[in-house]
Amino acid sequence: MEKHFELDDETFEAQFADCSLKPSLFSHSAHLRLAWIHIKKYGLDAAIDHMCDQIARYADSLGAHDKFNKTVTVAATKAVHHFMQRSDSDNFQGFIQEFPRLQDDFKGLMDAHYDIDIFALEEAKRMFLEPDRLPFD
Repeated sequence: MEKHFELDDETFEAQFADCSLKPSLFSHSAHLRLAWIHIKKYGLDAAIDHMCDQIARYADSLGAHDKFNKTVTVAATKAVHHFMQRSDSDNFQGFIQEFPRLQDDFKGLMDAHYDIDIFALEEAKRMFLEPDRLPFD
């Protein structure tokens, strides 16, 4: 089990927002969980804004300015939202069990939407690039 699950949603969100979350806890799964929390609390549009602002700030706090990728952050949030609309779960652990592809094959999922490599392209890091294959709903 991922270490970030040792924190309840409120503590996890608060520690991330104030940049006190241990870097070892911010895995891909934690990124998805943060999107899930933000979508639940604030709706998709505000969640995207929160995610971009907080992840960029968190990366800066760690001296990892080049790690923030706006396209990946927005796309991940939109993907989580897409699956949340089809979910019966009321918690993130149940949600990710329903849709393990988000965690286990995220790159493959993004490849269905993008012909370009959004993980490496510098332009994708700076600004959100719309999918050139399959749009997010």
